[in-house]
Amino acid sequence: MKNQSAARQRSPFTKAMLTIVGIALFLGFMTLGTWQVQRRAWKLDLIERVDQRVHSAPVAAPDQSLWPKINAANYEYLPVQAQGVWLDRQSVLTKALTEDGAGFWVMTPLQRDDGSQILVNRGFTPEKMRASWLKQISEAGPSTETVTVIGLMRMSEPGGGFLRKNDAANGQWFSRDVAAIAQAQGLSNAAPYFIDLGVPASNPAFAQSQQSPMFDAVLKSGMTVIKFPNSHLVYALTWYGLAAMVLGAAWLVRKHDKASAGR
Repeated sequence: MKNQSAARQRSPFTKAMLTIVGIALFLGFMTLGTWQVQRRAWKLDLIERVDQRVHSAPVAAPDQSLWPKINAANYEYLPVQAQGVWLDRQSVLTKALTEDGAGFWVMTPLQRDDGSQILVNRGFTPEKMRASWLKQISEAGPSTETVTVIGLMRMSEPGGGFLRKNDAANGQWFSRDVAAIAQAQGLSNAAPYFIDLGVPASNPAFAQSQQSPMFDAVLKSGMTVIKFPNSHLVYALTWYGLAAMVLGAAWLVRKHDKASAGR
């Protein structure tokens, strides 16, 4: 019986390895949980800042001197206004899925006096209107009327979307990739961001931001979805729960070893 009890006891090396693994797992899970708590605090702060931002009065769209400093944290969803002339012929349609169903965003460059261009999301058009829009864009003449655009700043969406890559050669756009669209449409000095036409109804410039539909076709603007997924609390509780399980497992192992040593 004594020999069997000794055989059931773990060797010092095995105990040391289990201890090291247990400590590493516990510290790792605690670190991940704490990181998620910090991420949650950052996300809540971001949500509050953006909520305040979208209700603020529009400011001038950033000019070329500010382009290198533009980032999502400080500029995404900022209400801005810009003046220029529409480059209707260089519009593109990018795939969209909205509360109104599937369709396209009509993206039109705005030519500014300083020689730069800003891509503007003029609004949503249904899937069935694609052929009609492409025809109207191809037949559009040069515009000379200066317009004022008011909307929300958005960051470029490089690569593609809907599990598909953008295909500039065939005019297939699945995301609002500013750099790729600018290159395909011959825009030599395009801003690194685009503007979603329209601001929330609670913004003081809401009425002023409403525009006449392009080419007399139906366009629905002001459909920007401002939503930030925030599951960090769930993730934090998961990691902390795993850390607690490691402690529980360590307690059971220690209890088993004591019981084995007493036999």
